[in-house]
Amino acid sequence: MEKILAYYSRKEIQRALLIGLAKRESVAKFNDSFGKRPDIIQYERDIYELAKQGATSFHISEEHWSNPLQLKPGMHKSDLDKLRIGWDLLIDIDSDSFEHSQITAYLLVEALKFHDITNLGVKFSGNKGFHIYIPFNAFPSTINNKETRLLFPEGPRVIASYLKNMIKPMLAEKLNNPDPFSITDIDTILISSRHLFRAPYSLNEKSGLVSIPILPERILEFKKEEAQIEKVETGIPFLEIKANDQEASNLIMQAYDFELRQKKEEKVKHQDYKELENAISLELFPPCMHNALKAKQEDGRKRTIFILINFLRHVGWDFAEIEKLLLAWNAQNEKSLPEAYLRSQVNWAKNQGIRLPPNCDNPNYYTNPDLNICTPDNFCKKIKNPVNYAKRKQVLVDEQQEKKPRRKVYKSKE
Repeated sequence: MEKILAYYSRKEIQRALLIGLAKRESVAKFNDSFGKRPDIIQYERDIYELAKQGATSFHISEEHWSNPLQLKPGMHKSDLDKLRIGWDLLIDIDSDSFEHSQITAYLLVEALKFHDITNLGVKFSGNKGFHIYIPFNAFPSTINNKETRLLFPEGPRVIASYLKNMIKPMLAEKLNNPDPFSITDIDTILISSRHLFRAPYSLNEKSGLVSIPILPERILEFKKEEAQIEKVETGIPFLEIKANDQEASNLIMQAYDFELRQKKEEKVKHQDYKELENAISLELFPPCMHNALKAKQEDGRKRTIFILINFLRHVGWDFAEIEKLLLAWNAQNEKSLPEAYLRSQVNWAKNQGIRLPPNCDNPNYYTNPDLNICTPDNFCKKIKNPVNYAKRKQVLVDEQQEKKPRRKVYKSKE
Protein backbone atom coordinates (compact mmCIF):
# COMPACT_ATOMS: atom_id res chain seq x y z
CA MET A 1 0.00 0.00 0.00
CA GLU A 2 2.94 2.33 0.60
CA LYS A 3 4.00 1.82 -2.99
CA ILE A 4 0.45 2.46 -4.25
CA LEU A 5 0.09 5.57 -2.09
CA ALA A 6 3.38 6.93 -3.35
CA TYR A 7 2.22 6.34 -6.93
CA TYR A 8 -1.12 8.14 -6.52
CA SER A 9 0.61 11.00 -4.68
CA ARG A 10 2.42 11.96 -7.89
CA LYS A 11 0.89 15.17 -9.27
CA GLU A 12 1.29 14.15 -12.90
CA ILE A 13 -0.55 10.88 -12.19
CA GLN A 14 -3.37 12.76 -10.46
CA ARG A 15 -3.68 15.15 -13.40
CA ALA A 16 -3.63 12.29 -15.91
CA LEU A 17 -6.33 10.41 -14.00
CA LEU A 18 -8.63 13.44 -14.03
CA ILE A 19 -8.47 13.99 -17.79
CA GLY A 20 -11.82 13.34 -19.44
CA LEU A 21 -13.77 12.68 -16.23
CA ALA A 22 -16.22 15.55 -16.69
CA LYS A 23 -19.77 14.28 -17.25
CA ARG A 24 -18.71 10.72 -16.43
CA GLU A 25 -19.43 8.54 -13.45
CA SER A 26 -16.08 7.93 -11.73
CA VAL A 27 -15.66 5.47 -8.88
CA ALA A 28 -12.81 4.27 -6.67
CA LYS A 29 -12.19 0.56 -6.15
CA PHE A 30 -10.84 -0.83 -2.90
CA ASN A 31 -9.14 -4.11 -3.89
CA ASP A 32 -12.19 -6.28 -4.75
CA SER A 33 -15.05 -3.88 -4.01
CA PHE A 34 -16.19 -0.58 -5.51
CA GLY A 35 -16.89 2.51 -3.49
CA LYS A 36 -20.28 4.19 -3.39
CA ARG A 37 -22.20 4.76 -6.62
CA PRO A 38 -22.97 7.12 -8.18
CA ASP A 39 -19.87 9.18 -7.57
CA ILE A 40 -17.62 11.66 -9.31
CA ILE A 41 -13.98 12.57 -8.85
CA GLN A 42 -13.38 16.28 -9.42
CA TYR A 43 -10.07 17.35 -7.92
CA GLU A 44 -6.49 16.13 -7.89
CA ARG A 45 -6.51 15.89 -4.12
CA ASP A 46 -9.49 13.48 -4.32
CA ILE A 47 -7.20 10.88 -5.90
CA TYR A 48 -4.70 11.03 -3.06
CA GLU A 49 -7.35 11.16 -0.33
CA LEU A 50 -9.10 8.09 -1.72
CA ALA A 51 -5.76 6.28 -1.96
CA LYS A 52 -5.11 7.07 1.71
CA GLN A 53 -8.47 5.43 2.47
CA GLY A 54 -7.32 2.28 0.66
CA ALA A 55 -8.38 2.91 -2.95
CA THR A 56 -6.33 0.75 -5.30
CA SER A 57 -7.78 1.78 -8.69
CA PHE A 58 -10.25 4.14 -10.37
CA HIS A 59 -12.97 3.28 -12.86
CA ILE A 60 -15.09 5.43 -15.18
CA SER A 61 -18.19 5.13 -17.32
CA GLU A 62 -18.27 4.81 -21.09
CA GLU A 63 -21.40 6.94 -21.03
CA HIS A 64 -21.51 10.73 -20.63
CA TRP A 65 -24.23 12.07 -18.33
CA SER A 66 -25.77 15.51 -17.91
CA ASN A 67 -25.46 14.90 -14.14
CA PRO A 68 -23.84 11.61 -13.05
CA LEU A 69 -24.96 12.10 -9.45
CA GLN A 70 -28.62 11.74 -10.50
CA LEU A 71 -28.02 8.11 -11.45
CA LYS A 72 -29.66 5.47 -9.29
CA PRO A 73 -29.59 1.65 -9.15
CA GLY A 74 -32.36 -0.03 -11.14
CA MET A 75 -33.24 3.02 -13.25
CA HIS A 76 -35.55 2.42 -16.22
CA LYS A 77 -33.98 2.77 -19.65
CA SER A 78 -36.13 5.80 -20.48
CA ASP A 79 -34.80 7.60 -17.40
CA LEU A 80 -31.22 6.69 -18.28
CA ASP A 81 -31.80 7.97 -21.82
CA LYS A 82 -32.87 11.35 -20.45
CA LEU A 83 -29.62 11.70 -18.52
CA ARG A 84 -27.29 10.26 -21.18
CA ILE A 85 -25.74 12.88 -23.47
CA GLY A 86 -23.36 10.54 -25.27
CA TRP A 87 -21.07 7.53 -25.04
CA ASP A 88 -17.62 6.50 -26.18
CA LEU A 89 -16.78 3.26 -27.91
CA LEU A 90 -14.56 1.20 -25.61
CA ILE A 91 -13.50 -2.14 -27.11
CA ASP A 92 -12.33 -4.47 -24.36
CA ILE A 93 -9.95 -7.23 -25.51
CA ASP A 94 -9.27 -10.04 -23.09
CA SER A 95 -7.45 -13.35 -23.32
CA ASP A 96 -5.57 -15.87 -21.24
CA SER A 97 -2.56 -14.90 -23.32
CA PHE A 98 -1.08 -11.40 -23.49
CA GLU A 99 0.34 -12.21 -26.94
CA HIS A 100 -3.08 -13.26 -28.28
CA SER A 101 -4.60 -10.01 -26.98
CA GLN A 102 -1.79 -8.08 -28.66
CA ILE A 103 -2.52 -9.62 -32.07
CA THR A 104 -6.25 -9.08 -31.63
CA ALA A 105 -5.73 -5.42 -30.70
CA TYR A 106 -3.45 -4.90 -33.68
CA LEU A 107 -5.99 -6.36 -36.13
CA LEU A 108 -8.81 -4.30 -34.62
CA VAL A 109 -6.83 -1.10 -35.06
CA GLU A 110 -6.13 -2.08 -38.68
CA ALA A 111 -9.87 -2.72 -39.17
CA LEU A 112 -10.68 0.70 -37.74
CA LYS A 113 -8.12 2.34 -40.03
CA PHE A 114 -9.83 0.54 -42.90
CA HIS A 115 -12.97 2.48 -41.92
CA ASP A 116 -11.00 5.75 -42.10
CA ILE A 117 -10.67 6.18 -38.34
CA THR A 118 -7.36 7.87 -37.64
CA ASN A 119 -7.97 9.26 -34.16
CA LEU A 120 -8.22 6.52 -31.58
CA GLY A 121 -6.72 5.60 -28.24
CA VAL A 122 -5.11 2.34 -27.17
CA LYS A 123 -4.18 1.33 -23.65
CA PHE A 124 -2.87 -1.73 -21.91
CA SER A 125 -5.46 -3.03 -19.44
CA GLY A 126 -2.82 -3.63 -16.79
CA ASN A 127 -3.00 -7.43 -16.99
CA LYS A 128 -3.42 -9.41 -20.24
CA GLY A 129 -5.70 -7.27 -22.36
CA PHE A 130 -6.07 -3.98 -24.21
CA HIS A 131 -8.68 -1.25 -24.51
CA ILE A 132 -9.34 0.61 -27.76
CA TYR A 133 -11.14 3.94 -27.52
CA ILE A 134 -13.09 6.11 -29.99
CA PRO A 135 -14.70 9.32 -28.66
CA PHE A 136 -18.39 10.02 -29.12
CA ASN A 137 -17.99 12.96 -31.48
CA ALA A 138 -16.57 10.56 -34.08
CA PHE A 139 -20.08 9.16 -34.62
CA PRO A 140 -22.97 10.84 -36.47
CA SER A 141 -25.69 12.43 -34.36
CA THR A 142 -28.29 10.03 -35.76
CA ILE A 143 -28.23 6.55 -37.24
CA ASN A 144 -31.25 4.88 -38.83
CA ASN A 145 -33.35 7.87 -37.73
CA LYS A 146 -32.42 7.36 -34.07
CA GLU A 147 -30.34 9.66 -31.90
CA THR A 148 -26.96 8.02 -31.53
CA ARG A 149 -26.71 9.07 -27.87
CA LEU A 150 -29.61 6.71 -27.14
CA LEU A 151 -27.92 3.72 -28.76
CA PHE A 152 -26.23 2.38 -25.67
CA PRO A 153 -25.38 -0.39 -25.05
CA GLU A 154 -26.79 -1.44 -28.42
CA GLY A 155 -24.40 0.64 -30.55
CA PRO A 156 -21.12 -0.60 -29.03
CA ARG A 157 -22.40 -4.20 -29.09
CA VAL A 158 -23.31 -3.95 -32.77
CA ILE A 159 -19.93 -2.43 -33.65
CA ALA A 160 -17.98 -4.97 -31.59
CA SER A 161 -19.84 -7.88 -33.17
CA TYR A 162 -19.22 -6.47 -36.66
CA LEU A 163 -15.51 -6.00 -36.00
CA LYS A 164 -15.19 -9.51 -34.58
CA ASN A 165 -16.65 -10.92 -37.77
CA MET A 166 -14.40 -8.71 -39.87
CA ILE A 167 -11.09 -9.74 -38.30
CA LYS A 168 -11.96 -13.39 -37.68
CA PRO A 169 -10.29 -14.85 -40.83
CA MET A 170 -7.00 -13.00 -40.23
CA LEU A 171 -7.06 -13.71 -36.50
CA ALA A 172 -7.71 -17.43 -37.12
CA GLU A 173 -4.70 -17.54 -39.41
CA LYS A 174 -2.38 -15.69 -37.03
CA LEU A 175 -3.43 -17.72 -34.00
CA ASN A 176 -3.51 -20.96 -36.01
CA ASN A 177 -6.97 -21.67 -34.67
CA PRO A 178 -10.17 -21.91 -36.77
CA ASP A 179 -12.15 -20.54 -33.83
CA PRO A 180 -9.91 -17.74 -32.57
CA PHE A 181 -12.52 -16.34 -30.19
CA SER A 182 -12.34 -19.52 -28.15
CA ILE A 183 -8.93 -18.34 -26.91
CA THR A 184 -9.26 -14.55 -27.14
CA ASP A 185 -12.33 -12.39 -26.91
CA ILE A 186 -13.82 -8.98 -27.58
CA ASP A 187 -16.31 -8.12 -24.87
CA THR A 188 -19.85 -7.65 -26.23
CA ILE A 189 -22.08 -9.32 -23.64
CA LEU A 190 -20.76 -7.39 -20.64
CA ILE A 191 -21.39 -4.03 -22.31
CA SER A 192 -24.29 -2.57 -20.36
CA SER A 193 -25.57 0.77 -19.13
CA ARG A 194 -23.39 2.25 -16.38
CA HIS A 195 -20.64 -0.18 -17.35
CA LEU A 196 -17.29 0.97 -15.95
CA PHE A 197 -13.77 0.48 -17.27
CA ARG A 198 -10.40 0.98 -15.67
CA ALA A 199 -9.24 4.59 -16.00
CA PRO A 200 -5.96 5.34 -17.78
CA TYR A 201 -3.00 5.35 -15.34
CA SER A 202 -4.99 3.32 -12.82
CA LEU A 203 -3.44 0.31 -11.11
CA ASN A 204 -4.56 -3.25 -11.90
CA GLU A 205 -4.95 -5.11 -8.59
CA LYS A 206 -4.36 -8.57 -10.06
CA SER A 207 -1.05 -7.86 -11.71
CA GLY A 208 0.29 -4.86 -9.84
CA LEU A 209 0.84 -3.21 -13.22
CA VAL A 210 -0.62 0.09 -14.42
CA SER A 211 -3.19 0.49 -17.20
CA ILE A 212 -1.17 2.83 -19.40
CA PRO A 213 -1.97 4.36 -22.82
CA ILE A 214 0.32 3.32 -25.66
CA LEU A 215 0.73 4.55 -29.22
CA PRO A 216 -1.40 2.47 -31.64
CA GLU A 217 1.63 1.77 -33.83
CA ARG A 218 3.43 0.21 -30.85
CA ILE A 219 0.88 -2.47 -29.98
CA LEU A 220 2.97 -5.40 -31.20
CA GLU A 221 6.22 -4.17 -29.67
CA PHE A 222 4.77 -3.15 -26.30
CA LYS A 223 6.18 -5.00 -23.28
CA LYS A 224 4.28 -5.48 -20.02
CA GLU A 225 7.37 -4.36 -18.11
CA GLU A 226 6.73 -0.82 -19.36
CA ALA A 227 3.65 -0.74 -17.08
CA GLN A 228 5.56 -1.39 -13.86
CA ILE A 229 4.49 1.16 -11.29
CA GLU A 230 7.96 2.69 -10.89
CA LYS A 231 8.42 3.08 -14.68
CA VAL A 232 5.14 4.78 -15.57
CA GLU A 233 5.32 8.14 -17.32
CA THR A 234 2.42 10.25 -18.56
CA GLY A 235 2.02 12.03 -21.87
CA ILE A 236 0.42 9.57 -24.31
CA PRO A 237 -3.23 10.60 -24.90
CA PHE A 238 -6.25 8.37 -24.42
CA LEU A 239 -9.47 10.03 -23.22
CA GLU A 240 -8.20 13.36 -24.54
CA ILE A 241 -8.07 12.00 -28.09
CA LYS A 242 -9.86 14.45 -30.39
CA ALA A 243 -11.54 12.74 -33.33
CA ASN A 244 -12.70 14.47 -36.47
CA ASP A 245 -16.45 14.98 -36.34
CA GLN A 246 -18.28 11.92 -37.65
CA GLU A 247 -15.13 10.14 -38.81
CA ALA A 248 -16.64 6.87 -37.53
CA SER A 249 -19.80 7.26 -39.64
CA ASN A 250 -18.82 4.51 -42.08
CA LEU A 251 -18.02 2.18 -39.20
CA ILE A 252 -21.34 2.45 -37.40
CA MET A 253 -23.43 2.42 -40.59
CA GLN A 254 -21.74 -0.70 -41.92
CA ALA A 255 -21.98 -2.33 -38.49
CA TYR A 256 -25.75 -1.78 -38.35
CA ASP A 257 -26.11 -2.93 -41.93
CA PHE A 258 -24.24 -6.13 -41.03
CA GLU A 259 -26.44 -6.64 -37.99
CA LEU A 260 -29.59 -6.26 -40.07
CA ARG A 261 -28.39 -8.89 -42.52
CA GLN A 262 -27.49 -11.21 -39.65
CA LYS A 263 -30.92 -10.88 -38.10
CA LYS A 264 -32.68 -11.64 -41.32
CA GLU A 265 -30.16 -14.41 -42.09
CA GLU A 266 -30.21 -13.06 -45.59
CA LYS A 267 -28.19 -15.17 -47.96
CA VAL A 268 -27.98 -15.15 -51.69
CA LYS A 269 -29.89 -18.35 -52.26
CA HIS A 270 -32.73 -17.82 -54.69
CA GLN A 271 -34.62 -21.02 -55.34
CA ASP A 272 -36.61 -19.52 -58.18
CA TYR A 273 -33.67 -19.22 -60.52
CA LYS A 274 -30.45 -21.03 -61.23
CA GLU A 275 -27.02 -20.16 -59.93
CA LEU A 276 -24.85 -17.92 -62.07
CA GLU A 277 -22.09 -19.43 -64.09
CA ASN A 278 -20.49 -16.22 -65.38
CA ALA A 279 -20.13 -12.61 -64.26
CA ILE A 280 -23.12 -10.39 -64.97
CA SER A 281 -22.42 -7.63 -67.48
CA LEU A 282 -22.86 -3.91 -66.83
CA GLU A 283 -25.99 -3.55 -68.95
CA LEU A 284 -27.91 -5.75 -66.52
CA PHE A 285 -27.00 -3.71 -63.45
CA PRO A 286 -29.78 -1.86 -61.57
CA PRO A 287 -30.18 1.92 -61.98
CA CYS A 288 -28.51 2.67 -58.63
CA MET A 289 -25.30 0.95 -59.72
CA HIS A 290 -25.27 2.80 -63.05
CA ASN A 291 -25.82 6.05 -61.18
CA ALA A 292 -23.05 5.23 -58.71
CA LEU A 293 -20.60 4.57 -61.53
CA LYS A 294 -21.55 7.76 -63.37
CA ALA A 295 -21.74 10.10 -60.41
CA LYS A 296 -18.96 12.64 -59.97
CA GLN A 297 -19.07 12.62 -56.22
CA GLU A 298 -17.54 14.81 -53.56
CA ASP A 299 -19.34 13.25 -50.62
CA GLY A 300 -20.16 9.63 -49.97
CA ARG A 301 -17.39 8.20 -52.14
CA LYS A 302 -16.21 5.74 -49.53
CA ARG A 303 -19.74 4.44 -49.05
CA THR A 304 -19.97 4.04 -52.82
CA ILE A 305 -16.81 1.92 -52.80
CA PHE A 306 -18.28 -0.29 -50.06
CA ILE A 307 -21.49 -0.74 -52.08
CA LEU A 308 -19.74 -1.43 -55.38
CA ILE A 309 -17.23 -3.95 -54.04
CA ASN A 310 -19.91 -6.05 -52.35
CA PHE A 311 -22.29 -5.79 -55.30
CA LEU A 312 -19.66 -6.74 -57.87
CA ARG A 313 -18.44 -9.70 -55.83
CA HIS A 314 -21.99 -11.07 -55.67
CA VAL A 315 -22.55 -10.76 -59.40
CA GLY A 316 -19.47 -12.74 -60.29
CA TRP A 317 -16.77 -10.14 -60.92
CA ASP A 318 -13.24 -11.09 -59.92
CA PHE A 319 -11.03 -8.78 -57.88
CA ALA A 320 -8.86 -7.70 -60.81
CA GLU A 321 -11.93 -6.47 -62.72
CA ILE A 322 -13.38 -4.84 -59.61
CA GLU A 323 -10.17 -2.91 -59.03
CA LYS A 324 -10.02 -1.86 -62.69
CA LEU A 325 -13.59 -0.56 -62.60
CA LEU A 326 -13.08 1.31 -59.32
CA LEU A 327 -9.92 3.01 -60.61
CA ALA A 328 -11.79 4.17 -63.72
CA TRP A 329 -14.69 5.41 -61.59
CA ASN A 330 -12.32 7.22 -59.22
CA ALA A 331 -10.54 8.99 -62.07
CA GLN A 332 -13.75 10.76 -63.14
CA ASN A 333 -14.28 12.36 -59.73
CA GLU A 334 -13.06 15.92 -59.34
CA LYS A 335 -11.55 15.02 -55.97
CA SER A 336 -10.28 11.52 -56.60
CA LEU A 337 -9.22 9.28 -53.76
CA PRO A 338 -5.63 7.99 -53.60
CA GLU A 339 -5.20 4.85 -55.71
CA ALA A 340 -3.51 3.19 -52.75
CA TYR A 341 -6.71 3.63 -50.74
CA LEU A 342 -8.81 1.96 -53.44
CA ARG A 343 -6.40 -0.94 -53.76
CA SER A 344 -6.35 -1.38 -49.99
CA GLN A 345 -10.16 -1.61 -49.95
CA VAL A 346 -10.08 -4.33 -52.59
CA ASN A 347 -7.27 -6.20 -50.83
CA TRP A 348 -9.13 -6.07 -47.53
CA ALA A 349 -12.26 -7.44 -49.19
CA LYS A 350 -10.25 -10.46 -50.36
CA ASN A 351 -9.85 -11.52 -46.73
CA GLN A 352 -13.51 -11.07 -45.84
CA GLY A 353 -16.42 -13.44 -46.25
CA ILE A 354 -18.65 -12.45 -49.13
CA ARG A 355 -21.61 -10.34 -48.06
CA LEU A 356 -24.45 -8.48 -49.69
CA PRO A 357 -24.42 -4.74 -50.28
CA PRO A 358 -27.00 -2.81 -48.23
CA ASN A 359 -30.67 -3.44 -49.03
CA CYS A 360 -32.52 -0.91 -51.16
CA ASP A 361 -34.52 0.45 -48.22
CA ASN A 362 -31.42 1.22 -46.12
CA PRO A 363 -31.64 5.02 -45.55
CA ASN A 364 -27.90 5.41 -45.10
CA TYR A 365 -27.01 4.53 -48.65
CA TYR A 366 -28.87 4.82 -51.97
CA THR A 367 -31.35 7.55 -50.95
CA ASN A 368 -28.94 9.31 -48.61
CA PRO A 369 -28.39 12.95 -49.72
CA ASP A 370 -24.64 12.33 -49.98
CA LEU A 371 -25.25 9.64 -52.62
CA ASN A 372 -28.78 10.08 -54.00
CA ILE A 373 -28.36 7.31 -56.57
CA CYS A 374 -31.75 5.60 -56.22
CA THR A 375 -33.82 6.14 -59.39
CA PRO A 376 -35.96 2.98 -59.46
CA ASP A 377 -37.46 1.53 -62.61
CA ASN A 378 -40.44 -0.85 -62.76
CA PHE A 379 -38.24 -3.88 -62.18
CA CYS A 380 -36.96 -2.41 -58.89
CA LYS A 381 -40.38 -2.93 -57.31
CA LYS A 382 -39.78 -6.69 -57.37
CA ILE A 383 -36.51 -6.76 -55.47
CA LYS A 384 -35.06 -5.85 -52.05
CA ASN A 385 -31.37 -5.76 -52.91
CA PRO A 386 -29.46 -4.57 -56.01
CA VAL A 387 -27.90 -8.02 -56.36
CA ASN A 388 -31.36 -9.56 -56.78
CA TYR A 389 -32.04 -7.12 -59.61
CA ALA A 390 -28.97 -8.11 -61.61
CA LYS A 391 -29.40 -11.84 -61.02
CA ARG A 392 -33.06 -11.87 -61.97
CA LYS A 393 -32.30 -9.86 -65.11
CA GLN A 394 -29.62 -12.38 -66.02
CA VAL A 395 -32.09 -15.22 -65.56
CA LEU A 396 -34.59 -13.51 -67.87
CA VAL A 397 -31.92 -13.00 -70.51
CA ASP A 398 -30.87 -16.65 -70.24
CA GLU A 399 -34.46 -17.83 -70.56
CA GLN A 400 -35.03 -15.66 -73.62
CA GLN A 401 -31.91 -17.07 -75.22
CA GLU A 402 -33.13 -20.61 -74.60
CA LYS A 403 -36.54 -19.87 -76.13
CA LYS A 404 -35.15 -18.39 -79.33
CA PRO A 405 -35.85 -20.75 -82.25
CA ARG A 406 -32.74 -22.10 -83.79
CA ARG A 407 -32.23 -21.12 -87.40
CA LYS A 408 -32.55 -24.06 -89.71
CA VAL A 409 -29.63 -24.83 -91.97
CA TYR A 410 -30.63 -26.10 -95.38
CA LYS A 411 -28.31 -28.20 -97.42
CA SER A 412 -28.30 -27.54 -101.12
CA LYS A 413 -29.57 -30.33 -103.31
CA GLU A 414 -27.02 -31.87 -105.55
